[in-house]
Amino acid sequence: MTFHARLAAAGLMLAALGAGACSPEGGRPAEGGAVGAEPIATSGDVHAFRIGALQAAALRDGTLALPANDAEMSPWPPAQTAVVLTTAGVADGTIHLSIQPLLVRDGERTVLIDTGAGGEMGTENRLPTSLRAAGVEPGQVTDVLISHAHGDHIGGLTADGALAFPNATIRMDAATWEEIREEPRLADLTRLITPKVQTFEAGAAVTPAITAVALPGHTAGHSGFEIASGDERLLYIGDALHSSIVSVRAPELRNAWDADSALAIRTRAGLLDRGARDGLRIYGVHFPFPGVGRFERGPDGFSWVAEGGEAAPSGPAAAAG
Repeated sequence: MTFHARLAAAGLMLAALGAGACSPEGGRPAEGGAVGAEPIATSGDVHAFRIGALQAAALRDGTLALPANDAEMSPWPPAQTAVVLTTAGVADGTIHLSIQPLLVRDGERTVLIDTGAGGEMGTENRLPTSLRAAGVEPGQVTDVLISHAHGDHIGGLTADGALAFPNATIRMDAATWEEIREEPRLADLTRLITPKVQTFEAGAAVTPAITAVALPGHTAGHSGFEIASGDERLLYIGDALHSSIVSVRAPELRNAWDADSALAIRTRAGLLDRGARDGLRIYGVHFPFPGVGRFERGPDGFSWVAEGGEAAPSGPAAAAG
């Protein structure tokens, strides 16, 4: 089985632009963090920051290192990818992807966006430790938002045959939930999470401060999330873009992990164009930790500018965070 197939299978195995969305009237942003919550402290696996009055934190789960010249490992065409990496100053010919779910304190709610790989796909399963380092026990998570059903996003939903976040409502696009339920290999997962799942459609306010945004092409129902507080916004882009180098500098390259390549390319191009034009604050779940920054348009195309950093961070040192 190729790495592409293993990645897709991992997304369905577990245990065995659109235009920018505006929050509807019923989803007006909550101001401030959870009542009585202590400020989130930054540590090696936790990067705390704010979105207006909301507390948020990038939580490190693991990393992936994909040799660009290996057609079974890299989702992009090897020859073209090598050129992109070399131009960006990446000397080792490796695509480095981080995995960092996002924690948001939204009024009375403690929200986790995506759940990491659960130790699968060669990752470290650091999310449980990162979550506790941020001052949150798994039972305190009230809402888990799922961008799509690949293993590095839903792998942490269960642990040891039980719900990893036993008190949380699990929210996902209806098409994502249908995909999970129709996969025989996910029968155990489906049984565990069915009582907890609530589906949404694009544009819905899934919490008071968070609106689901359609980012089509990667999977059916692939969703981003706009987090709003006052005049500040952060857009969680899921897997609309994977690499802060390849996806940003060469958005037109076919990505074998995308279900609908042409549509995914249009989504990437739209995100980059609107992001650079409007100065959108972006959260890239696979970008170098902690994944917060903006897109910038230059004479040779787009680049990623990490918050507080320089344009186009690249190479293994940057990817390691």
